[in-house]
Amino acid sequence: MNGIDTLDYKTTERPVTIPGFGRPLKQNEMVVNMGPQHPSTHGVLRLELIVDGEIVVDMVPHIGYLHRCFEKHAENMVNYQQVIPYCDRMDYVASMNNDFGYAVACEKMLNIKVPERVEYIRVIMAELQRIASHLLAIGTYGLDIGAFTPFLYCFRDRERILDVFEQTCGARLLYNYIWIGGLSHDVPSNFQDKVRDFCKYFRPNIKELNDLLSYNKIFIERTANVGVLPADVAINYACSGPVLRGSGVKWDLRKNDPYSIYDRFDFEIPTGEGKMGTVGDCWDRYMVRVHEMEQCLNIIEQAVDKIPPGDVQSAVPKRIRPDASEVYVRTENPKGELGYYIIADGTTSPFRVKVKGPCFVNLSALPAMCRGAMIADVIAILGSIDIVLGEVDR
Repeated sequence: MNGIDTLDYKTTERPVTIPGFGRPLKQNEMVVNMGPQHPSTHGVLRLELIVDGEIVVDMVPHIGYLHRCFEKHAENMVNYQQVIPYCDRMDYVASMNNDFGYAVACEKMLNIKVPERVEYIRVIMAELQRIASHLLAIGTYGLDIGAFTPFLYCFRDRERILDVFEQTCGARLLYNYIWIGGLSHDVPSNFQDKVRDFCKYFRPNIKELNDLLSYNKIFIERTANVGVLPADVAINYACSGPVLRGSGVKWDLRKNDPYSIYDRFDFEIPTGEGKMGTVGDCWDRYMVRVHEMEQCLNIIEQAVDKIPPGDVQSAVPKRIRPDASEVYVRTENPKGELGYYIIADGTTSPFRVKVKGPCFVNLSALPAMCRGAMIADVIAILGSIDIVLGEVDR
């Protein structure tokens, strides 16, 4: 073959080891790249697949295409408050929740007690943001699988939440609203009425969504018994949020390790039950988010009627300078457990900031869910995890 073709077709392995997989390719295998510019990878994610025909034999996710040095940016700010706009930009469809966690961490380090009014408004904002995040996840998930109409319905309802946010803080995506020691400013006078109107409007729409997508025969066939993640595997990968609860594990920080005033509210923790297939499949992870939106409404309705009067800022010095100390605080974000580890050295800016992002952790379980699946199932499995690359890469 003139020294060009060195492959011995009588052998079962090619003399090439693929980086990341640690073994030679077999005769009937090939490497396929999905992404980083692929409409169904939910951002700039590259999935390197080893496939045998249409079957996925193995996979390596390649990340880092959206890295923006969040942690080093935070460490180089002039003061602690300036970090909050950067928190907005991690999971940029759950900005309120990102700010909430950072504020709670700093307040714990500074031993600050925020006013009651602030606690109630924060919870309402966080749960509205959770619904908005889940609507985005559910709508785009239907789009991934080929259902266009649910995407429009979900975005129609999500706009109602963004209207409330815009009226409150002037922004629809990145809010910079929850500050250390309180809020940037108070809610508008008609805030409670707007929130009540949304809850009344949205609750019947969940049934409409179920009729349109959740119990659609094609949708069930594409998601039931696909990408099964057993509970023990989910725990070993340190998964959290709907990915963990979809595997039947009843774990939610708002109940199991309460922060803020979540221990005052009555709500349930939905888990995967395997009603359409196996516990921990794509349908279970999807359905956990649908049920969570109902529980968010329960929390909001309880909180909105109890907002007390008062200030929305505690007595926080303009130049925050905590004593040398360290703190770790975790909160329940729409995607799972978001943890902030902050080290203070006595100056006005943090010495170290480290974030444990749920999207990064949940994504690590993707290869385990995809082995043995079809190539088309990879899109369904990835969409069921609900990642945002801004948080994966940070």
